[in-house]
Amino acid sequence: MNATTPTNTTKRTTPAQTTTPAQRWGFLAVISLGLFLVGADNSILYTALPVLRDELHTTELQGLWIINAYPLVLSGLLLGTGTLGDKIGHRLIFLIGVSLFTVGSLAAAFSPSAWFLIAARAVLGLGAAAMLPATLALVRVTFPDPRERNTAIGIWGAVSVVGAAAGPVLGGLLLEMFWWGSVFLINVPVAVVIIVATLLIGPPNMPRPEKRWDAVSSAFALVAMVGLVMTIKESANPARSGWLIAAAVVCALVGGAAFAVRQRALRAAGREPLLEASIFRNRMFSGGAVAAVGAMFALAGAELLTTQRFQISADFSPLDAGLLVATAAVAAIPASVIGGSVLHRVGFRTLITGGFLLMAVGVAGAVLTMGDTPLWVFAGFLAVTGFGAGSVMSVSSTAIVGSAPFSRAGMASSVEAVSYEFGSLLAVSVLGSLMPAIYALRAPAEVAHDVNHGVDHPVFAEAATAAYDSSYLTVLSLSAVIALVAAAVTAWCFAGNPKEVEAREAE
Repeated sequence: MNATTPTNTTKRTTPAQTTTPAQRWGFLAVISLGLFLVGADNSILYTALPVLRDELHTTELQGLWIINAYPLVLSGLLLGTGTLGDKIGHRLIFLIGVSLFTVGSLAAAFSPSAWFLIAARAVLGLGAAAMLPATLALVRVTFPDPRERNTAIGIWGAVSVVGAAAGPVLGGLLLEMFWWGSVFLINVPVAVVIIVATLLIGPPNMPRPEKRWDAVSSAFALVAMVGLVMTIKESANPARSGWLIAAAVVCALVGGAAFAVRQRALRAAGREPLLEASIFRNRMFSGGAVAAVGAMFALAGAELLTTQRFQISADFSPLDAGLLVATAAVAAIPASVIGGSVLHRVGFRTLITGGFLLMAVGVAGAVLTMGDTPLWVFAGFLAVTGFGAGSVMSVSSTAIVGSAPFSRAGMASSVEAVSYEFGSLLAVSVLGSLMPAIYALRAPAEVAHDVNHGVDHPVFAEAATAAYDSSYLTVLSLSAVIALVAAAVTAWCFAGNPKEVEAREAE
């Protein structure tokens, strides 16, 4: 063969092999910025709900849907967008997601009514669903070295935690200075920077046209998720409707069953299903998913409940309430960064199970000290909660992504993202619905229908405030119980305390 004759034996290189460390870490900063937007928009409205009630005249139910429309669409579509990213390329779907996020932010900022805002939040969820799995999949292909990847995912996890925890602070700050729409409008210039930077320094897009994407499965998953959330919300509604609960249960069951049947049909036809149940047989993979759901449930629940309680019952401004829960974010930062860097020495069980135990201690301490001690003591226990959450989140993603086959990187990334978002969704649905339900049982009948009216009532204000505070502590205690259950489950999943995982190149 002539020396100048081209051959087909050239070894294929990965983006990480053709880029410098500066480019890899620089691109991590870009996608982390997108991840921050996704996380912040999940919680940025926690401090804005009282303002929205005044400006858009939202009901209690509309307020919960304004918050939940975003994580609901996000969770329902994540499995599909992960595999779609495998097909068209994770860089391309990341750019599509950022663009949709920009459009949704503009629509939300200028919403004329509560239901328009709910629809705009759904568009934001669609954009986030495209962005989120792509960020972790891009980290996976950009950092092939396990040690370097663990550190990168630790930073990724820290950004995710800080974004979610910083949302109330950012929202409170913007509400102090501008009108309520600014909490969405702030996304637009940041999104433009992300798009430009990705086009300039991002790795080349690596589509796999042979991969198939199943939109039907995504639709079934979303139907099941909507039915589940509706069931939770309506069951906790004091004025619940029996037919609506029945319809929601049917929706959840039919959607879930149709999704399962569809996956079996795809497998029988020789096509890759959207979600392969066998992937959960790996205890490390399942343990990582449980860790992500449990950590976000406890952290997001504590944030939502605390920001609402201190604004409604203690007359805090949105900014003051946001700064209070920011103690959890500040404490989560070092835990998230340190966790990824020490994983190879201390192992998953120490970081994840130990993190949940810290979260249980933090939440329980906050419950026991609220109102009877200086505020800094309460804030200190919130910091303990945040530190524990940061420890869990720093390596739960590593457990999920690192224990999955390389051929299922997109599926694993989607499961990871769904786990976090589902935890937040459950927290808002369950805890957010339980608060008014328990308050209605404990408050005087004259003000039981509306806590805002109750705490301002000239006659029943004291009784209404006491009922609301009692409800807050009861529901917050549930977060501590969930953390303890998650600690027990993850202790079993990570028995043997593995210290490192590497993705298998083949199944």
